[in-house]
Amino acid sequence: MSFIRTVLGDIPAEQLGVCYAHEHIIIDPSYLTGKFSDFQLDSVERAAEELARFHAQGGRAMVDSMPTGGRNAAKLAEVSRRSAVHIVCSTGLHLEKYYPPGHWGARLTVAELTEVFIGEIEQGIDAFDLGGPFVRRLPERAGVIKIASSLNTISPREKRIFEAAANAHRQTGCPILTHTEQGTAALEQVKLLGDFGVNLRHVCLSHTDRKPDVSYHREILSSGVRMEFDSAFRWKPEQGNPTLDLLLALLEEFPAQLMLGMDAARNRYWNSYGGQPGLNYLLTTFTPQLRERGVTPDQINQIFVLNPAATFQFHKPAR
Repeated sequence: MSFIRTVLGDIPAEQLGVCYAHEHIIIDPSYLTGKFSDFQLDSVERAAEELARFHAQGGRAMVDSMPTGGRNAAKLAEVSRRSAVHIVCSTGLHLEKYYPPGHWGARLTVAELTEVFIGEIEQGIDAFDLGGPFVRRLPERAGVIKIASSLNTISPREKRIFEAAANAHRQTGCPILTHTEQGTAALEQVKLLGDFGVNLRHVCLSHTDRKPDVSYHREILSSGVRMEFDSAFRWKPEQGNPTLDLLLALLEEFPAQLMLGMDAARNRYWNSYGGQPGLNYLLTTFTPQLRERGVTPDQINQIFVLNPAATFQFHKPAR
């Protein structure tokens, strides 16, 4: 049976419901927040409040894309219990700039990285966020592997991490969520993961709408990979809404491959931290705009419900 691995346990994929495919719900004080203070999202109370509003609007799930480096799985579990929103937690590694000099992510071998990722998927996420010197497994397990590539390229460090993620994916069936820097290097990501034997139907590329070229997206989607757009609330009024335009151009041709998220990693975007537009934006503001432009209820259901359930379920190839 296909399943989604949430922080509170595995659920049937069909129970996921309306899902945002790329979020940051908890970011604890860390090297990252020391460099970018508005990334700090460490309050369980505020997160539970924000997600309870999301639940009241019909939202049921979020994929938390914070890998090691500010992650707190125990807090995510408590937010999930309080808000009744399913939360998928990540293992993996982000861009090198988000870690201190000499971080183990730049030093471990592919085999060692693979072991780290599989341990968090199958045994439990480290209570110390892989900060050492010990590992203490929490009951919460990772349900997605988060990896990232740099602007216009995939560095040698990133290639090792991609290979380890592919190994962990093949061995566990865990889906993969990628960061593309400003939407770039997506084709390179697809080729690399394909070469490593990854099932691209269980890979979601993030942020590609930050490079809103329809031809570029058609080429990427033709591989069968999934993608999520998260810039709908970021465009300035004089820019229109290229995220909306991309969806209108691509939905008919690639209905099973597109998802939405907000990637609202800064506290200034959250209502519960006193910011705007709040995590309900996609449900209360953007979805009505989709309807006004002729997107059907079935297509909206595909974007928010069917596609995340299909993409983020565990899948092991038949032996």
